[in-house]
Amino acid sequence: MLHSRLLASAALGAFLLGATPAATWAETPPDTLIQAWSIDDIISLDPAEIFEFTASEITGNSYETLIGYDPADVSDIFGKVAESWTVSEDGKTISFKIREGRQFASGNPITAEDAVFSLVRAVKLDKSPAFILTQFGLNADNVEDMVVQTGPYSFDFKMDKAYAPSLVLYCLTATVAMVVDKKLVMEHAQNGDYGYEWLKTNYAGSGPFTIRDWRANEVIVMERNENYSGEKPAMARAIYRHIPETATQRLLLERGDIDIARNLAAEDIAALEGNPDVKIEKGVKGSIYYLGLNQKNPYLSSPQVRQAMKWLVDYDTIANTIMAGKVEVHQAFLPKGFLGALNDTPFSLNVEKARELLAEAGYPDGFTVTMDTRNTPEITAMGQAIQQTMAMAGITLELIPGDGQQTLTKYRARNHDIYIGRWGPDYQDPHTNADTFARNPDNSDDAASKPLAWRNAWEIPEMTARTDAAVLEADPAKRAEMYLALQRESQETSPFVIMFQEIEVSGMRQNVDGFIIGPSFNDNSFAHLTK
Repeated sequence: MLHSRLLASAALGAFLLGATPAATWAETPPDTLIQAWSIDDIISLDPAEIFEFTASEITGNSYETLIGYDPADVSDIFGKVAESWTVSEDGKTISFKIREGRQFASGNPITAEDAVFSLVRAVKLDKSPAFILTQFGLNADNVEDMVVQTGPYSFDFKMDKAYAPSLVLYCLTATVAMVVDKKLVMEHAQNGDYGYEWLKTNYAGSGPFTIRDWRANEVIVMERNENYSGEKPAMARAIYRHIPETATQRLLLERGDIDIARNLAAEDIAALEGNPDVKIEKGVKGSIYYLGLNQKNPYLSSPQVRQAMKWLVDYDTIANTIMAGKVEVHQAFLPKGFLGALNDTPFSLNVEKARELLAEAGYPDGFTVTMDTRNTPEITAMGQAIQQTMAMAGITLELIPGDGQQTLTKYRARNHDIYIGRWGPDYQDPHTNADTFARNPDNSDDAASKPLAWRNAWEIPEMTARTDAAVLEADPAKRAEMYLALQRESQETSPFVIMFQEIEVSGMRQNVDGFIIGPSFNDNSFAHLTK
């Protein structure tokens, strides 16, 4: 790993991380942020591959994108690695100017060559988030002709159509568009892999922190990037401890052994409300909780079964008990706050209606299916609650628990029956969710594009065409109406039981200030946090 300096701090980190919950100390070090979080969903630290919440936040604090926006006002778009940009008359080319005089953590200069390399690399590697870039007509064969360096600090981003510029710019705020250090990455390339095997577990960025160490299901250690061109972080290091038990997180927070607890359950939040040493901070996220019903399963491919399951979730009870204060009922694929978001919630627990639909489908006595659930307390509790209400209509739901990496890997191979998932937008444009919930251009097993509709084998050529049309509509009002229509159709026909929109809640020690809870997890920031 890079930047393995400061032996004293490393020893301190090892002490903190190796300690058991039974150990106590007065407080965390003044220059070290320690967070407890369930980090078992991390699969990779390579920005070209990252598609999980935890890794998105980590790289959001350690890499930089070409474009950024104000988390408090996402319409305020500005350059980060890019200084400025212009759009061609035909709308098919955006020309970028890179800020000069800046460095990666390695000390290598940041140039247009790095920006071009990062985008070309992401397209050629073609990992899960590559579609964010390939939707503009880029592919492994043409990307080097579409993303072209025009000078030491300038390059052109060419597209097959005149997409709305705001859509393109929002896509360049996603993790897949993070700028990596070409020289450093290519020093570790093997067999033409663009340094992929190395960057999965290493670091080559320019953000406020570096990633010093990742031990799966144990710890992430980050250190201040002394070459960062912005305001230097007050914290010398930031540590994530993998603590999946919410009660343990609460205990550690109460004792001052950690600064922030990230996975507090509803009862933990209630128990902390009167603690003068702790504060609770919240932020509405774009994340959606949903069930994905695999259309390869003959039971779930029935339209009546899909609709029946939408009437077999006790949305209000789950929102008010298991997830109290952490979600609100939301039943459309666009989160509140997005252009064209549908806020109607037509479904509630109605066993009689569900039984009628199951009888129409030819399953009056129900059937048995499995549901993959990440083994965190909240997902497990939600799964058990849904299991109970499904049983009221004769559906036997067998829960298959696993850690984040296990369940995601199985889901991405579409080897599930039902998956209880949480989806966060990749960028702040409505196409980010329409593109995955309402678009599936190729339903074959070896498809290049694998959105959520593909993962659940939902073949929708007509809806895909309407989603494609919406992204080219220049009139915001007309575009919003197109997304509203797509969401209404999805509620009536889709294999998605969309249930809740997330409210992120963190418990913090009173002396912690400056932690930003953004609309997406890569917007969560501790770059300017103080204690």
